[in-house]
Amino acid sequence: MKVAVVTPEFLSLVRRTNLAEIAEYLPRSLAEQRAQVMVFLPFTTDIDAKQLPHLNRLGEMDVSIEEGEVHKVTYWMGQLDDVSIVLVDHPEAFENQHPYGDDNGPYANNWWRYALFAKAVLEGLTLANFKADVIHCLDWSTGLVPVYHRLEYLGREDHPAGRAGTYFGVHNRAMQGSFEREILPRIGVPHEYFRAIEGVELGGKVNYLKAGAEFATIIGTHLPHQVANLEAYRRSDGLDETLERRKKEVVGIQNGVDYRQWDPTTDPLLAENFGPDDKDLKSKRKCKLAVQEQFGLDKDAKSPIVLVLERFDTDNGFEILSGALTELLERNLQLVLMGPGQQEIMERLHMVEQTFPGSCKVIEGYNVHAAHQVLAGTDAFLMPAHDYSTHALAAIAMRYGAAPVAYAQNGLEDTLSDVTQEPKTGNGFTFEHYTSEDLVAAIDRMRALYKHPADWKKLAVRCLEQDFSWSACGANYIKAYRRVTRRIRGR
Repeated sequence: MKVAVVTPEFLSLVRRTNLAEIAEYLPRSLAEQRAQVMVFLPFTTDIDAKQLPHLNRLGEMDVSIEEGEVHKVTYWMGQLDDVSIVLVDHPEAFENQHPYGDDNGPYANNWWRYALFAKAVLEGLTLANFKADVIHCLDWSTGLVPVYHRLEYLGREDHPAGRAGTYFGVHNRAMQGSFEREILPRIGVPHEYFRAIEGVELGGKVNYLKAGAEFATIIGTHLPHQVANLEAYRRSDGLDETLERRKKEVVGIQNGVDYRQWDPTTDPLLAENFGPDDKDLKSKRKCKLAVQEQFGLDKDAKSPIVLVLERFDTDNGFEILSGALTELLERNLQLVLMGPGQQEIMERLHMVEQTFPGSCKVIEGYNVHAAHQVLAGTDAFLMPAHDYSTHALAAIAMRYGAAPVAYAQNGLEDTLSDVTQEPKTGNGFTFEHYTSEDLVAAIDRMRALYKHPADWKKLAVRCLEQDFSWSACGANYIKAYRRVTRRIRGR
């Protein structure tokens, strides 16, 4: 299978959001599945061409989005392992500019930049001689690719995109690429498509994220549980009607986690390495003792260590965490709080630390070495935020044998299940109501299980055995791409 991946970011070359990780690890996992993969990126100022060995000028093409205007676009090709990278180069659109904006905010001409990029990608398939089966588009900045593809390229026997289908991945519904309707003639989209149903209109504006979701062959989300019951997860961003109307074309695939830097079986920062074979948790207990010694906690094997690794602010659940701190520390447990936060919040946390010496440790900022060590010695991983856009933290915590404790409707429903409700398959603890009281109650259930070593070992080993790797994820994407090709060939 041949897959063209269209993205504004790619971790090894340019990172602005966590989309960069997905944009790189997905193509690599597809290559492991023996797919031929070509990634198209705008050649922005962030990209260090030295990271692309043997970068060569592929050629130049005339690209037009507005009638009467022609833009000279240059294409460069390099290789990263089994993934081909094509950089789309245009002086006005991308040179000396970042993917989305600068310190002053988003660029005012992003609508034009990413319209040109979308058309340039489709035209560039010819120059690259890449007859794609699927064109996988990542988020709003690629939203016009499915539009142009359906209106101008689909069914053309003379073009490599003629028999391709499009897969549009919706990753961040908060950023949609919304612009005034006056841009329509400038981006070459007929006014008849400025409509809510099967069109590019949302809230009286041209919306690139909605456009991609309307025109793509298949729509992808990283939350599989929501696909089965879209009506129960309605949001106020305007996309619900589109997703519900097209629910037969919506698929949910949980994105993978890069375990290369987070693997306790080889992690050089740990007191002793361990993994799923450590059935009695002997090596993990040594890591726990090392954490207690290093961070001034009481050496008490019977007290579970609970880690919170967050930015401490209201967006990440500090309102319910702060209301629970004293009550938690009055119990038989030890609490490690790591992350940045406003000065007044950090001062408050240090006051709690001083009130409970030996039971509480505050680590300001994010220290990667300490994070590895504390995760290895942690028994439970408390996630107080109301919503998580990625399951990476929970997956990494489980990789180190730490059971997550989290709000039940925080986006981790495909990752986390409550062991008290599902004793044989559960891998953590959840609380139903987003309150300090329910958070404390979940911790109490965790403590109750911890008092039974045999049952706790089963839970910890179950966490260690969880596999959220990109290798497993790539196979699921290949299945979704087959849905894309079946729909195109069945037209």
